[in-house]
Amino acid sequence: MNNLPDLSRLKPDGGKRSSKREQIVNVFLRQEGHLSADDLVDLIRREDHRISRATVYRTLQWMVDAGIARKVDFGEGRFRFQIYGTCEECRTGRHGSVVEIGHSDLLFARDALRIAIATERSGLEFYSRAARVARDARGRKVFQDLAAEEKEHLGKLEGRYRELLAREPQLESRPTFLFFKGAANGLFAEGADRLLRGVNDQQALLIGIRCERNSHRFFKKYGERFEDSEGKQIFLEFADEERAHLDLLVREYRALVKRQGRTRKALPRHGSSASHRASAR
Repeated sequence: MNNLPDLSRLKPDGGKRSSKREQIVNVFLRQEGHLSADDLVDLIRREDHRISRATVYRTLQWMVDAGIARKVDFGEGRFRFQIYGTCEECRTGRHGSVVEIGHSDLLFARDALRIAIATERSGLEFYSRAARVARDARGRKVFQDLAAEEKEHLGKLEGRYRELLAREPQLESRPTFLFFKGAANGLFAEGADRLLRGVNDQQALLIGIRCERNSHRFFKKYGERFEDSEGKQIFLEFADEERAHLDLLVREYRALVKRQGRTRKALPRHGSSASHRASAR
């Protein structure tokens, strides 16, 4: 984005220049993607904990009024903000390649693929680790099969991403259009880390179920709320894949609980052998 307003001259009507406001604006301009007000509050407080939430909210609204930021609603119950600027082509009326490359549908498809790829990579890491820690042979096989599926899907997604860039080579360098906090590193990243703390087979399956359920809900929820586009299709396709994995894990968890229940029933109760020996005497 080019030709942003001269921030040194901007101030609210009837107000004075504020160092806090300028600090908030500077932090905002350094970020990529769509930030919520709470996201910006967290970033600001890393630099200066004295700046209040109310000050951040007022500054965001001032940026919207001043034309620096744009308020957008992705249907998640809160607004997000983008840097708003005017590129040379838009400002002069010349429609060159930059305008075409910056088309929101292509950017949406690119960022949807990025999120899906990150999720697939984190899923591959999760199921690979789960297969290593699983002691139940059947459960281990399920994790190994899911890791293989994740690897296959990852290859397909990366192929689609390369095809997209082949259509628009400069698309890779365009600013982030679609950003969700927590999704950039993959929706299974936290679950993969939890496996390192030591879990049993049931716990590993439950973590996988939780990750797959969250992933399915995430891609379905946002896929259904966007208008028809390639990015929407990517989200909904991925939601279907995650639902299939979720159903598999739920079935396997129930089967494992049932198998373990039978095993416990087959074992002698505590003290039963001693009682038998005592009565035999």
